[in-house]
Amino acid sequence: MASFETLSWQSGDGLTLRARLYPGDSARTTVLCLPGLTRNARDFEDLAAAIAPERQVICLDLRGRGESDYARDPATYTPAHYVEDIERLLVEQGVERFIAVGTSLGGLLTMMLAARAPDRVMGAVLNDIGPVIEPSGLARIREYVGQGRSFETWMHAARALSEAQGDIYPEFETSDWLRLAKRLMVVGSGGRIVFDYDMKIAEPFESDDGATPAPDLWPLFDALSERPVVLFRGGVSDILSADTAERMKERHPALDLVTVPGVGHAPTLDEAPCRAAILRLLGRLP
Repeated sequence: MASFETLSWQSGDGLTLRARLYPGDSARTTVLCLPGLTRNARDFEDLAAAIAPERQVICLDLRGRGESDYARDPATYTPAHYVEDIERLLVEQGVERFIAVGTSLGGLLTMMLAARAPDRVMGAVLNDIGPVIEPSGLARIREYVGQGRSFETWMHAARALSEAQGDIYPEFETSDWLRLAKRLMVVGSGGRIVFDYDMKIAEPFESDDGATPAPDLWPLFDALSERPVVLFRGGVSDILSADTAERMKERHPALDLVTVPGVGHAPTLDEAPCRAAILRLLGRLP
């Protein structure tokens, strides 16, 4: 694993937030990696090792995940607060422009950052996310987020992931499930293996009764229309449909759409087609 430094910064409501900084050529555009809802900076450790030291890579732990503080008020587990946290980090680190790699929620945050200041996002990787989120996928996420399971050993944790997500990663072997478990979980204070996020991130989901119409996210995607974009779609994703991916391609003709056969939500970015597409994108940018 490549060496990294730990960055710390303060949120507007006084939380200490953290990210991994993989040092690289400061003259080139920084890569900013934004994880999914229950994920953390460890998701990108292999990708970061493949990019640095050619470029500086920053991989975030959003509030309530990984090494970042848990929110005092669970109502702040919202995309708007995450974006504000990210913008504070960018200012503190002097990052004026960046290339974003966003998985799921991280992809939504990428689009939001671009909509707020289009010139600062030089390029983007959207991993299995788009302006339309399939209801079946959201329902599945609601079922598991915040459940708070724990496991006696890493092998128990890996087996539980295999049982729950075997249809998402059908080609995973035991070593892959162990690796995924160690990205998703940590040893808790009681010595058991636990998920590495605040279970209260589920509360904003619970407070949404579905009565409010979903916002139109297409304008957020359109903020990337002048930038090179790679879109990954898991071939059996229940979050990003093939129809939505094709509509994104029609709306952004230069978009590089890569489908990962047989994989659900979301590709790990360690797959060979994903890694090749990311490196192609980076090769086009300063």
